[in-house]
Amino acid sequence: MDQTKRPLMIPPEFATYAEKHGIFDMYKRLIEQVVISKPDDPIAFLINLLKKENDDVPQIIVLGPPCSGKRSIAKMVCGKLRCAHLTPQTLIEEADIALRDKAMDHMKNNESVPTSIWLKILTDRLQMYDAAKKGWILEGFPETREQAQALQVNGIYPKHCIVLEAPDTVLIERAAGKRVDTKTGDVYHTTFDWPGNPEVQERLEEPEGLSESAMVQKLVTYHRHIEDILRCYDYVVKKVNADQPKADVFSQAFSFLCSQARSFAPHTPRVILLGPTGSGKGVQAALLANKYNLVKVSCGQLIKQAITQETKSGMAAKPYVEKDMMMPDSIVLDILKARLCQLDCVTRGWVLSGYPRTREQAEQLDKAGLRPNRVFFLDVPNDSVIERLTLRVMDPVTGERYHMLYNPPRSQEVKDRLCRNEKDSEDNVRKLLSQYFAYVEELSDFYTEGQHVNADQDPHTVFECLESMICKPLPKTFVN
Repeated sequence: MDQTKRPLMIPPEFATYAEKHGIFDMYKRLIEQVVISKPDDPIAFLINLLKKENDDVPQIIVLGPPCSGKRSIAKMVCGKLRCAHLTPQTLIEEADIALRDKAMDHMKNNESVPTSIWLKILTDRLQMYDAAKKGWILEGFPETREQAQALQVNGIYPKHCIVLEAPDTVLIERAAGKRVDTKTGDVYHTTFDWPGNPEVQERLEEPEGLSESAMVQKLVTYHRHIEDILRCYDYVVKKVNADQPKADVFSQAFSFLCSQARSFAPHTPRVILLGPTGSGKGVQAALLANKYNLVKVSCGQLIKQAITQETKSGMAAKPYVEKDMMMPDSIVLDILKARLCQLDCVTRGWVLSGYPRTREQAEQLDKAGLRPNRVFFLDVPNDSVIERLTLRVMDPVTGERYHMLYNPPRSQEVKDRLCRNEKDSEDNVRKLLSQYFAYVEELSDFYTEGQHVNADQDPHTVFECLESMICKPLPKTFVN
């Protein structure tokens, strides 16, 4: 960076590298682990944490009343994410012999297993390779607020907590038909989910403790504790209606698991708006720039400004503008890079509309270190674009713009003197549309995290959709 030259030019790679590698999030996680673990040697502890290949693994809790489908949903999630499936029963079975015997003694005496024993069992289990490396999903635990708080104190806190909900009458009805596969532990129902395999049918058994009176008692106990438990997980909880087909329940649950919590790390928006002519890119760019204090960048305006200021890139671009010829990508990129590397763009963020137009331009932008962190494709049907553009007119006296369908002039005098821009002819609009759709698939393939937005609606509705995607982290993409 040359501090003697104005405007200050800041390499864009600084912010891009920090966001790509999650530098600020890494600092946050390291400090959290030091505070929680309180190691005797913090430096060595931090070095060991940094040596881990990846600590961004699933950490999920699934809660719900009896017969709400916790086991089925947890198994489906495990099949998708390949993480460890933990239940109170399996935790005790896999625990150290001494801990297991203590827990079994309490259970034989119809006593609750002390929280201290549960905590030791769970802490040991989460340190095993499969849970530490691939993540975990904990089904039906914690059962009380005391247990939830004990987990928090010891640094065991889920990234997502799914709570299945259903009316008590539905749950009691489900309990009457519930059957369990003694070999695999899979849950079936005599009415809603009967297995087609005769061998599985033969080994199904009716589980104990699901009589109507027993269910009523379990539901009373569950409702007594659940609200207090959920107060411990306010920021990571999602309630899902379990009184619907299993596939729908799983779909909603998995969509929640793909979401990410809002980060406290510094975030500088770098937004690109792509879409056909007439899709409202300029309007949305202006709205975003106005609300979030972003720098609104337009290639056309930058080129005119460079020519006016007689910069080196501007003088190179001048002959192409005068002859109405296609400008080389290298000249456009030089002009664009000079603007996006200035201090205001780097510190405040920017919104760029209508560029890049081809995959080659997108690749060059990326190589220059100007990779966006949000890309939006504004989708509008061709008929709507033609209707928007071919019917817009302007009053040459006042300069006011009208639309013959949505905003017609109020007087005949104004209507008689209206004129239409030659660029808004139907033939020219169709030509511009064909140019956009010739490259949009390539751009969509390059910007894999790009979000498609329905722009064929009120501009402020489109804006609300865009800003929600800018404020919230992009959903995760899990790869098996």
